[in-house]
Order: sequence, then C-alpha cells, then structure tokens
Amino acid sequence: MISLQRIWAVYLRYFYLFFKLDHLCEMFYWPFIDIFLWGMTTVWIERYETEFPLLGLAVLSGLVLWQIMWRGNYEVTVNLLQEFWHRNLMNLFATPLKLSEWVLSVMIVGVSKIFVNVAFSALLVYALYLLNVFKIGWMFIPYAFSLALFGWSIGFICAGVIIYFGQRLQSLAWMGAAIFAPFSAVFYPISAMPDWAQWISYSLPTTYVFEGMRSYLTSGRISVYDLSMSFLLNFLFLFLSLLFFGFMFEKSRQKGLARLE
Repeated sequence: MISLQRIWAVYLRYFYLFFKLDHLCEMFYWPFIDIFLWGMTTVWIERYETEFPLLGLAVLSGLVLWQIMWRGNYEVTVNLLQEFWHRNLMNLFATPLKLSEWVLSVMIVGVSKIFVNVAFSALLVYALYLLNVFKIGWMFIPYAFSLALFGWSIGFICAGVIIYFGQRLQSLAWMGAAIFAPFSAVFYPISAMPDWAQWISYSLPTTYVFEGMRSYLTSGRISVYDLSMSFLLNFLFLFLSLLFFGFMFEKSRQKGLARLE
C-alpha cells in the first residue's frame, strides 16, 4: 500500500534542494535569458509587416509553455541524479520506500516548481514586453497539464537509461527534452518543417499543444482535435515510459544498485 508519509518525506528531500544557489539560478536565470533573447527577436521581427500580428505573443507563450515540459523532464532525471551524486541511492531504496512512491514524489515536486516557473516567466514577459501569456485564458491549464505529462514521460525514459547504465549517461537529463524541441512546433508551424520532420512532429503530443495554442490566438476557437490528440498520445507515452522505468530499475536492482555509486 502506498504511504503518503513516505511520499511527503521524499518530496521534502527534493524540495529543500530548491533553495540551493545553483538550483535557484537554473530556475530563474535561464528563463530570463530565453525570454529576453526571444522577446527582443520577436519585437524586431514585428517591426516589419507579418501575416501573424500576434507573433510575439505566440513565440513567448510557446517559450513559457515549453518551460513546463522541460521542467517535468528535469525534475525526474536530476532528482534521480542527486542520489548518485550524494551516494545515497542504496540508502534511499534500502528503506521501505516503494518505487511508485518515489515516482509520485518527484512528480509532485515537478508540479510545485512548474507553478513557480510559470508565474516568474509570465511576470517577466509582461514586465518586459507588456504581453499576457494567459491571453489563451483557461486553455492554459490543459495545455500546461499536457506538456507536464510529456515532460514526465521523457524524464522516466531517460531515468530508466540512467538507473541501469549509471552516471556516464547523465547528460540525458539535459538532452532528453531538447531532442524533441525541433519537432514540437514550439516557435514555428508544422508547415515550416521538411516533410520527413512533419511525420515525426505528428507523432508527438507537444506538437498538438503548440499548434492548438497558435490556432486559438489567431481564431479564438478551441481545436478539440489537437487537445484530444495531445492527451491521447501523452497517456500512451506516460504509461509506456513508466513500464520502461520500472523494468530498467528492476534489472538494475538485480545487478546491484551499489555498482552505480
């Protein structure tokens, strides 16, 4: 039976790390740099006539939403790596803690930090460019939830590889989400991609979120098809990623977790 007390204990372990200087920097510094650079780029572009008058808002909204997906992936993989770096992996799983409880804990930590990340990024966009990324209204919630699901999916796939092969593949923690960025139509429509890339793009739930967001900004209409496809693919990917992580963890445990420290 799942213990809420153990989940809360693991949550606190990872949440307290948030207040270290390096964690605060990656939470606020990189979003600031991204928003500043992309914001100035879109301001420059909008000085010329475009067919998309809300280009700046679309790009910056996409950037804020992408932070959600990246954060979901990051919290799963880096919190696992924390146990490697602190040589605490054996200690952690020698306790009565279940793997499912650890999974729930890192997902809850991710949700907490997503709220902070989105609030900071949205405030920054408004302060610098007077643009409201919440212009899409309540649709921001399902879009954000969908991206968090995919972030966790990628995180558990990367974590499954790391838990088996160890720290020599720890770069996956940062590379995992970035691999999908060119195919997710974050800053440009699918039509801008070559044909071979479009096939990959249509298989990713993130694509339907960003395409749906841009469609809503231009037409004011919700694309039920895009929203439905994003959640359908997300639940499939999350289910498969959790199976993969559980399988790799069990294989690693049989070989001995001590070998990874």
